[in-house]
Amino acid sequence: MNVFIIGASGLVGSNCLHHFTEQGWNVKGSYFSFPTTNCVFFNTLDLAHPDNFDLLSWKPNIIVHCGALTHVDYCEQHPEESYEKTVQSTLNIISLAKACDAKLVYLSTDYIYDGAKGPYQEDAEINPISVYGKHKLLAEESVLELANSLVIRITNVYGDEERGKNFIARIIQQCKDAQHLTLKLPIDQYATPTNAMDIAKAMYLLLKDEHKGVFNIGSTDYMNRVALALRVLKYFPEASYELIPLSTAQLQQAAARPLLGGFISTKFHQLYPEFLFSTVDDYMQKQSKG
Repeated sequence: MNVFIIGASGLVGSNCLHHFTEQGWNVKGSYFSFPTTNCVFFNTLDLAHPDNFDLLSWKPNIIVHCGALTHVDYCEQHPEESYEKTVQSTLNIISLAKACDAKLVYLSTDYIYDGAKGPYQEDAEINPISVYGKHKLLAEESVLELANSLVIRITNVYGDEERGKNFIARIIQQCKDAQHLTLKLPIDQYATPTNAMDIAKAMYLLLKDEHKGVFNIGSTDYMNRVALALRVLKYFPEASYELIPLSTAQLQQAAARPLLGGFISTKFHQLYPEFLFSTVDDYMQKQSKG
């Protein structure tokens, strides 16, 4: 099985690269702006770029699209760039998948919902309230027009990654560096923080068993950002921090947020009832031992 992972230098992509390789698949991962030693260069916005990996000759059976512009407020303020990097890049990848006769996997988000009635299952009403959410939905709908495609919706992802960009990783690093943390966090934004390795493992099962369509993937944790930060900080009793709980309205963020977000993984668990998602505490216990 030849699997090409776009955005494999990022959080979800790197975990997919690691897990799929462990399972014996032949995997290539690509980077665009952040090079890593085990990834090849690929520019999804310029398929004719001379430095692009020769994907057509490699003939992937599966293309996993993990690349994304995920800065929600930036997308709100730069809608043209958001469209280019979220929608147009996906349309280009769709053309590649067709040319390679490859299955396409797309990572979507709970920002396609309005956050009034979360956490969400797949049949919930879709109503994005931000530029980012609208563009993710456009890309998702385009992918689903392919007969052989899989959309996995995820949110609040954390875990091991080279850059350590995710919310939990940043707090951990600042605590280990003995920095003083000032955390102004929304107390009314809820989601299901999910470990990237769990996403990789769930995706592997869905691909191995040739499933298609949409799957909402979320862990059993359900909490707001304040509770999430405190869950991490309890493993650093010597940490110096100031935690300031605020409402979303008080934060005055450029983009609207789905307040009650996150996912319920019923559809996935009906297929894999023995699959156990790890929790933030599971991850932190491993980090504290390391």
